[in-house]
Formats: sequence, structure tokens, C-alpha cells
Amino acid sequence: MKPLFCGVGTALITPFTDCNKVDYKALKRLIERQIRLNASAIILCGTTGEAPTLSDYEHKRIIEYGVAVCNGKIPVIAGCGSNDTKHAVMMTKFAKSVGADGALIVTPYYNKTTQNGLIAHYFTILDSVDFPLILYNVPTRTGVNVETETYLKLIKHKNVVGIKEAENSLSKIGELSLFADKISIYAGNDDSLIPIILCGGKGVISVLSNLIPDKVAEVYRLLTNGNIAQAKSIYLRYFRLIKALFCEVNPIPVKYAMSKLSLCKNTLRSPLVKMKCTKVMDNELTRLMEDIVL
Repeated sequence: MKPLFCGVGTALITPFTDCNKVDYKALKRLIERQIRLNASAIILCGTTGEAPTLSDYEHKRIIEYGVAVCNGKIPVIAGCGSNDTKHAVMMTKFAKSVGADGALIVTPYYNKTTQNGLIAHYFTILDSVDFPLILYNVPTRTGVNVETETYLKLIKHKNVVGIKEAENSLSKIGELSLFADKISIYAGNDDSLIPIILCGGKGVISVLSNLIPDKVAEVYRLLTNGNIAQAKSIYLRYFRLIKALFCEVNPIPVKYAMSKLSLCKNTLRSPLVKMKCTKVMDNELTRLMEDIVL
């Protein structure tokens, strides 16, 4: 199946008002900015979008609203994962019904499961709705890792179009490269962008691109055109910013950074709290201010 996107998919934050309501006006501005600055896709209601604290009503409305704002200009990929298989099926069916282009399905968290349980979980979703799915592996969040042998079974299903891999293991990246010609592999962390692209990956699902989608897109373009040295030079300019974005739990730092740029309020939902130490982030934003297009 054709990739949902090639390049930079922004794992978009969910902006909240001071009263902790979803800020749809800010969301519209953020989506329009992503389109203007060359993002290839947006991912709504994922980890960076604080999906665990969204009600089903908010979750559904954000997806529907995002589809309307994008209006076909770039793909909308809806975060539909759950540790309850039936809930994941429901959300995936909803995403399809309102015109999303695909769904991102994280592995079950907290209750976890075995590799056989992962296969059963994903196949239940895949068989329930004819819709493009990206499998999402982030073991530091979920406590469960998708083994390569499990991937090889799952990608046989016609509705699996991609893998977002966030294990950050060079060995795993090497293993995935063996079937990168059969499925779209996306870097799940900004700091693994270069090795995954060089191993045949189709792009990155990025937190950094909330701030500088145009620069991340440029790194991807250079890499795919074989200009590795130039891509590396640009990438290294932002490496300290990438580290700053993960100095505390995502999306705490990126929301702080975006609030400093007046792109959103620095409002998070509990149990997330505002950054305690902001000096490193402030220094990076000051250093890179001329690079950031608002």
C-alpha cells in the first residue's frame, strides 16, 4: 500500500486554554502553520497530544476538527491506540468515518501483553475496519516491545502501512531495514531520524517539528537526495534543542517552548506539570530564534 506520508509527520501538541479546555483556535493556527512550513502530515491525539487525558468527546472532536482544517492539504493521522482492544477499534472506526487518512496504534500499555497478545490485539483492529494503520512501538512508555518476528507477522495484513519505531536501538533499526522495502518505517524519536532514513525509512514522526517543521523537512529532503553531510550539519545545529525537548517528560518541554514563542499556552493536564528548570530551553530558543518561523 502507498505510504501515508513521506517526510515529516508532526506529533502535534493539544493546546489548552488557561481553564484547561481544548483551545480550538490555537489548534487551527498550529495546523495551518504546519501546512505552511512543509510538514508532510500531522498526527493528532498521540502521546505529544496528551491523549490519555482527553475525554472520548474531546478526542473525537479534535480528530474531526483537524480533518476539517487540513481539508486534504496534508494527511491527518489519528492517534487511536488503547490498552483496551475494543476501545481502539471504536476510535479507529470513528477516525475513518470523519475522513482521517489513517490511524496510529500504540501497543497496549499498563496491562501490557505477550507477543501473541500483540498479534491478536492488532489483528482484531485491522480486521474490524478497512483503514490504513501505523503500528507504534514505544517500550519506554508502554512496557512492551514489538519484536521483529512479530512485526513480520503483522505487516502481512493489507491494512498495515507503516511502523513508528521508538525503541532507539541500532540493532532494531538494522533489523527493520531488512523489510523497509515492504513497509514504511518512521523514526519515532527525533534523535533517530538520520539512521532510520539512511536505512530506508520513509520519515519521522516528530516532536521537534512542532517548533521547526521546515528545518526537519529540509533535513529529510537532503538525506533522501544523498546530501548527507549537509543534512548532518543542519541536524547538529538543532541537536541540543532535541535534547532540551526531552529533558523532562514529553510534551512538558515542547509546550513550554511553544508558549515562549506565543504559539500556545503553557497549560498541561495532570499528572503532567510545568517545567521546573527552563534555563537550557531558554538558552536554546534564544540561540535559534532567527531560525524559527512563526
